Amino acid sequence: MISALHDYASTKEYLYGLKIQGLKLGIDRMRLLAAALGHPERCYPCIHVAGTNGKGSVSAMLEAIFRLAGWHTGLYTSPHLLRLGERMQVDRVPLSDEEIVAYCREVQAHADRLAALDPSDHPSFFEFMTGAAFLHFARKRVDVGLIEVGLGGRFDATNILEPEIAVITSIGLDHCELLGDTYEQIAFEKAGIIKPGRPVVVGRMPPEAQAVIERLAAERGAPLWSVECEFGTELAAYPTTNLEGTYQRWNAATATLVARLMPPVWRLTPEVVARGLQGVSWPGRWQRIQVGATPVILDATHNAEGAVQLDESLERLAAETGRQPVVVTGVLGERRARALLTAVARHAREIHLVVPHQDRATGFEAMESYIPADYRGTVRRTTLEAVFPAPGRCGVGAAGDTVVVTGSIYLLGEVLERLEPGRTNESKLQDW
Repeated sequence: MISALHDYASTKEYLYGLKIQGLKLGIDRMRLLAAALGHPERCYPCIHVAGTNGKGSVSAMLEAIFRLAGWHTGLYTSPHLLRLGERMQVDRVPLSDEEIVAYCREVQAHADRLAALDPSDHPSFFEFMTGAAFLHFARKRVDVGLIEVGLGGRFDATNILEPEIAVITSIGLDHCELLGDTYEQIAFEKAGIIKPGRPVVVGRMPPEAQAVIERLAAERGAPLWSVECEFGTELAAYPTTNLEGTYQRWNAATATLVARLMPPVWRLTPEVVARGLQGVSWPGRWQRIQVGATPVILDATHNAEGAVQLDESLERLAAETGRQPVVVTGVLGERRARALLTAVARHAREIHLVVPHQDRATGFEAMESYIPADYRGTVRRTTLEAVFPAPGRCGVGAAGDTVVVTGSIYLLGEVLERLEPGRTNESKLQDW
């Protein structure tokens, strides 16, 4: 009942009840919900961003570019690091608790009416939040929406959009149980966001994946633009950004190419694009912070493609500091754990294993089994309470060490909750 959502606590419990019912792929329910809401997603132009990795970073880069050009922006991403309101931001201001309650009451009224006609039409948690985000952006009269796909593309709730440009940042082997276990199958799912006649931009990806996307784009009459065709293969030709890592320069090129394709009325000049790329805020992506006397790096690396970039980043860090880092890691899923720990073991002097507070978290024994037998460093089971016993205190490493916390984005949220007093980690509502 609508009256049940009388405050933020009850609203979170209601949303959690939706979340534990699981992920529902398919867009028919979302179409019904959008129609019931009056199609708020049609009130502003948008850029739709899919990809195995990089879709959040590219969305954040585009947001920074558009906002610097003077436009009011709506940014929709998932999951959140700490607070639910991070998912839907206008001009990078997260939705407040009070606004979440108000929008959820409104969406719930329509969801209940749809479910009364057919219980299977009740929106999932992610669909519910997507409807709230689209409403929020319409009410705030944003000039442009930067909308990140939740999972896949073809059957994702966000795929009711008719974007100005569709973006596919990368293709890797992740969520294989839902999307397929080859690059071609996953590319087919991601390419589901391509709309007839609308441009599509693709980042760097395996040739077999790009071939699938090119074929589908041609079938739909969608002009395709490739980052590699535009910028080549030499990193020196790629734009720079304040976000660290080679892969972020690939993402910066993807965002730059999108900006180039927008009509002149948007004022996304090369100067604006370059400045925007130097002012991107995207926490948890090789994010450097100071915990007492210890330099700490937070880096969400949650799949095999990301582990390749982590390997490169850890090598660069060791060269930069002249010593092997101390790594704290925890991950969701054994396929991801294997790739992550193989990369970590090549560079870490110590590996501290933690288990995130998520149902899908990989346990200690499984993580230990993926550490190569020839690893000669120290491996310890631990907890975040031991690693960060209090704000401003780091319990691992020695003087001069850099501590890298890597793995699941949910792990990073738990770390930030410990380091930033007063910031509650709404971990029950992470995931989709």
